[in-house]
Amino acid sequence: MSANSEKDIPVNIYRPANPFTAKCISNDVLVRPGAVGDTRHVKIDISGGDLRYLEGQSIGVIPPGEDKNGKPNKLRLYSIASTRLGDDLDGKTLSLSVKRLEYQNEAGETIKGVCSNFLTDLKPGEEVKLTGPVGKEMLLPDDPNATIIMIATGTGIAPFRAFLWRMFKEQHPDYQFKGLAWLFFGVPTDTTVLYKPDLEWMAYKHKRHFRYDVAISREQKNANGEKMYIQNRMAEYADELWELLQKPTTHTYMCGLRGMEDGISEFMTKTAAKSDVVWKDFEKQLKKDGRWHVETY
Repeated sequence: MSANSEKDIPVNIYRPANPFTAKCISNDVLVRPGAVGDTRHVKIDISGGDLRYLEGQSIGVIPPGEDKNGKPNKLRLYSIASTRLGDDLDGKTLSLSVKRLEYQNEAGETIKGVCSNFLTDLKPGEEVKLTGPVGKEMLLPDDPNATIIMIATGTGIAPFRAFLWRMFKEQHPDYQFKGLAWLFFGVPTDTTVLYKPDLEWMAYKHKRHFRYDVAISREQKNANGEKMYIQNRMAEYADELWELLQKPTTHTYMCGLRGMEDGISEFMTKTAAKSDVVWKDFEKQLKKDGRWHVETY
């Protein structure tokens, strides 16, 4: 039985045909000066409706306007970055970590992501249409003594911000986290470590229950003198991580760009092989047991 089978999990309270109209409360830049790109923490007022959600779920955002075929824009899914109580602890808000997508195509034109640009440009008071919530894949187990390994790149930190705030920032009579939370966070530069002051403070304050390791690909070198990617940082703790994965109370979560999966898989394959285990088989079993959670995009 999975940890969440008995839980009341909200799903699709609002559907695309009848979305909830929420309002932007604040839109703050998350990266620090000198960082490449524009990443925002967008806080949205969801009061006045029936919308509720759990940590690890996603929300649909319908950007205004039409696509190139004259149809209304389709919804995009975003991992929720706040706990079910929201950043103000009153259950009336929802937050997202959004990176503005802009790139040059082969013809040299600047292509802008429709929804990411809509969200990063949102001003307080402006409306945003939401659907959902969706997702049961990334929910936290109820067990406050579990080991929670989190592997994030970029805005993939969003669900883990929700996990960690629930574990270490909020007070819950029915959930007092006493296990181990271990975050591996991969970013290109130190200026792009999202939520850095909070993560460092929690790691300092909750040493016994929270470990935090960052891989900064453009500024750190791995053991071979190459770029430090998230799997290289994890490799420094390979034996310890492998031991943790054997425990029936360990859950591993991965969130970020799809490209991260290959590096992690390669690292896991090598690590498992040292114990004469075939990683693919072991991973299948973890998934079957509901202990290997992946959400990449």
